[in-house]
Amino acid sequence: MNEWTFIGLFLLMGAIFPGAPIILNSLILGPKKNNPVKNSPYECGIETVGDTWVQFKVQYYIFALVFVVFDVETIFLFPFAVAFDQVALFMVVEAVLFIAILAGGLLYAWRKGALEWV
Repeated sequence: MNEWTFIGLFLLMGAIFPGAPIILNSLILGPKKNNPVKNSPYECGIETVGDTWVQFKVQYYIFALVFVVFDVETIFLFPFAVAFDQVALFMVVEAVLFIAILAGGLLYAWRKGALEWV
């Protein structure tokens, strides 16, 4: 078999696996009859009183994303810090470049006001 056959099969299976449940849900498995009880908002078994639409500020999500980025940064830098005395010079340069790029992102987020908790 040609090596491109495996790539084609991989792409085909990559389309079938997520597509099949979506199609099965819409054709066979999904609910057919909507009624007011199914369409009503549900929270902790208590019917909502008043307006159920609550709008959150997007700054909270941006703050959380910045936190996740720097949390993942520590995961990437931990192995480097453990083996710092055994790495070559180019690895130190790469780590400094990585930290510089993230520091630039932090400076950008700071200037845009994404770190303001208001």
